[in-house]
Amino acid sequence: MINISEVLETNKMIEQENLDVRTITMGISLLDCADKSLDVTCEKIYNKITTLARDLVKTGEEISREFAIPIVNKRISVTPIALVGAACCRIPADFVQIAKTLDKAAKEVGVNFLGGYSAIVSKGMTKSDELLIRSIPQALACTDFICSSINVGSTKTGINMDAVRLMGDIILQTAEMTKEQDSLGCAKLVVLCNAPDDNPFMAGAFHGVSEADAIINVGVSGPGVVKYALEQMDRKAGLATFETLGETIKKTAFKITRVGQLVAQEASKRLGVPFGIIDLSLAPTPAIGDSVADILHCMGVEHAGAPGTTAALAMLNDQVKKGGVMASSYVGGLSGAFIPVSEDQGMIDAVNVGALTIEKLEAMTCVCSVGLDMIAIPGDTSATTISGIIADESAIGMVNQKTTAVRIIPVIGKKVGDTVEFGGLLGYAPIMPVNTFDCSRFVNRGGRIPAPIHSFKN
Repeated sequence: MINISEVLETNKMIEQENLDVRTITMGISLLDCADKSLDVTCEKIYNKITTLARDLVKTGEEISREFAIPIVNKRISVTPIALVGAACCRIPADFVQIAKTLDKAAKEVGVNFLGGYSAIVSKGMTKSDELLIRSIPQALACTDFICSSINVGSTKTGINMDAVRLMGDIILQTAEMTKEQDSLGCAKLVVLCNAPDDNPFMAGAFHGVSEADAIINVGVSGPGVVKYALEQMDRKAGLATFETLGETIKKTAFKITRVGQLVAQEASKRLGVPFGIIDLSLAPTPAIGDSVADILHCMGVEHAGAPGTTAALAMLNDQVKKGGVMASSYVGGLSGAFIPVSEDQGMIDAVNVGALTIEKLEAMTCVCSVGLDMIAIPGDTSATTISGIIADESAIGMVNQKTTAVRIIPVIGKKVGDTVEFGGLLGYAPIMPVNTFDCSRFVNRGGRIPAPIHSFKN
């Protein structure tokens, strides 16, 4: 049983070390909203979301006040819209109408983001999938709270290179259509491999078809807490051994996850919606000290990107997961360490001093929870180069049986050396150089990269 004494133990973490519950995300199935009529589909979607999630924000705020736990975001994830709109959408504009309906519903219930403007195309694309993908630039340009994700590969199926090639174009189109906001639309668009069905974090959240009609997932964050624990460890032990380092991270992750478990159980009970999972992800913010890069510095590397960084991140990720699974029977989602550039001041500093490059970030994604995240690149980067980056990252996920993602932002009108300001949790980012050698013959081949041999386990 979780009791209030466990929460009191974390008061210092909350008050001084940036511990927060990053999100309560309600997953909602929209499969029963599908209809041959677009207008009827939109009406059903709006009614279901505004009915099930009407008390989500209020409940989150009440729990936050009662337990003195910051709950930063309240969000919704829905069934991949390519499935919901398959019966009624004939052109991309039809999907844009659904996006506007989702945005209207999100505003009505007061959530921060709504995820699930998504398609799962790891083995092939239906007509509906392709229409949704082609609608993304317009959909993200005309909405405020909608997040989109496309899963282009998996360990079981391989990588759909037709979808990868298309997504290079779509990302550039999205950047162009939102260029007045420094291409902000791309910050709400992510391309995934091995996407989990129960991820509460945006932009990759969607409600999987294997889930219940509605669920509550909670995402907990606390890089500042881990950083403080490691600083205290070395003060007491001098240069602590790796065994002591691992135990410290694991125990800290356990405490953080218990806070999330309490919030999840309370939200589930008060909303009358089943509890899904706790996602224990060290998701940084632009706040000083709330940084995964700073944890790596405490572990002993001068800057993220220095030799030893990938090994340090691998250990951090593993110990976070070990501590989390001891604290809750339902740890899921991504759970580990996020390394977004714009949202982590330590990562930004590492880029600015030349310690961190996209290539080193790619190496780090082999052992972290997600992938190349919130990376701003020159606006004149070619679509095929972006597709090549997506293919590389998808290959890492496919071969290593893990989730990987690309959320990359070609900022129209910006070049290497410039800085782009996104604001809020999205932070700001230096424009990073990309390898400009051509990969077009590779990405234009078409078809599917086969699944690796170890995918065959039946």
